[in-house]
Amino acid sequence: MSHIKTMIDLLPNFEFRRRQGRILLRYEPIGVCGLITPWNWPMNQIACKVVPALAAGCSMILKPSELAPLSASIWTEVMHEAGVPAGVFNLVHGDGSTTGAALAAHPGVDMVSFTGSTRGGVAVAQAAAPTVKRVHQELGGKSPCILLDDAAMAQAVLVTVTGVMSNSGQSCTASSRVLVPSSRLEEVESLAATFTAGLRIGDPADPATQIGPVVSSGQFDRIQSYIESGIAAGAKLLCGGLGRPEGSKHGWFVRPTVFSRVSNDMKIAREEIFGPVVCLMPYRDLEQAVEIANDTPYGLAAYVWSADPARAYEVACRVRAGVVQINGATLDRAAPFGGVKQSGNGREWGLFGLHEYLEVKALAGCELAD
Repeated sequence: MSHIKTMIDLLPNFEFRRRQGRILLRYEPIGVCGLITPWNWPMNQIACKVVPALAAGCSMILKPSELAPLSASIWTEVMHEAGVPAGVFNLVHGDGSTTGAALAAHPGVDMVSFTGSTRGGVAVAQAAAPTVKRVHQELGGKSPCILLDDAAMAQAVLVTVTGVMSNSGQSCTASSRVLVPSSRLEEVESLAATFTAGLRIGDPADPATQIGPVVSSGQFDRIQSYIESGIAAGAKLLCGGLGRPEGSKHGWFVRPTVFSRVSNDMKIAREEIFGPVVCLMPYRDLEQAVEIANDTPYGLAAYVWSADPARAYEVACRVRAGVVQINGATLDRAAPFGGVKQSGNGREWGLFGLHEYLEVKALAGCELAD
């Protein structure tokens, strides 16, 4: 609902036609949009693509993940009941390698907006290239969380670990690389391990549950392989580990896991795990912390904690990421959301998301009134 409300609030003041000196600028719908959404946070990802595309005046074809088709079907029923004209919004189900690829390559599609893995984003861009269509991508992440030496560690660790464990770790913005000053590493280890070990695992329908299963057997196996890799690489296992949690014989439940003394050359520090796994990474000084934070092919989100706002701001400015949250601040749905480097290009949400679905036309010599 937040994406819908944000767009409703901004549209009355958006100038689809405005003067810039002697030039008249027109913002026009880009055309037919192919929208490819992921299985994690499925309804949210549909909303932050469909809503701005509709607001811009585009028609669209939505292809949701084959692992989470129901949310898209429900959304389609809502669109129909709301009276969206036939042909403006269209739904097609299928997998990425066939249906998604065909949508990205189709000459009748003017733009593709894709959210998913970096590997999937590369495939979409390659399929779209021959027709030179616009491609918007929100891809993977390996987001650093820098805990400065003056941070309130109890609060910082609680918020940070909660963020990683949310949605069973299946979030592209998860702060899975936690950079800790060496002088406070043992304190952070104790805080992270105690909190994580106390998480209640169980049925997502139970209000008392804090962490549920991951999406599929394939995702379970993938996460297990990363945990095994961390152990083999010599990372210090504080809690969790391989296998299902105690008492869970069925379902794709992963043990919430915390590694410490992780170096940035380890696989668990380099690659997106997409599971409930936290990596504590010690650093000597601020320069090394920033160096480690930026030593990644990704650049979606980052987090900074410090008792000094000016110091936190300085560090936030030095980290290469599209979004930086300071001292646990939450994101505004009107703010631009997206990444740099292999985390994608373009921005979603609010005004910035609307612009992704518009072409700007410059008219010289047009004497019409604004």
